[in-house]
Amino acid sequence: MAKGKKVVPESHQALDALKYEIAAEMGLPVGKSISNSNVEFATELGSIPAQSVKEDYWGHIASRDAGAVGGAISSRLIRKAEEILLNL
Repeated sequence: MAKGKKVVPESHQALDALKYEIAAEMGLPVGKSISNSNVEFATELGSIPAQSVKEDYWGHIASRDAGAVGGAISSRLIRKAEEILLNL
């Protein structure tokens, strides 16, 4: 895809759901379920503005693991497309 443009823009939510599902299966601590007590404590004290903390943070995940999530997404999408084509 050129410059992140999606062929079907409405697919964004479904792809995000799939991304977090796969990350959870791999045991990666990402998304809204993450609870970093240091960041949480710092926002309560006011040393970090709560608006600057993003829930969708992947910066602590190794590139290898993030790539594995992307590869798993691709393989699942291909598998699903093949199933659909076989059922035609």
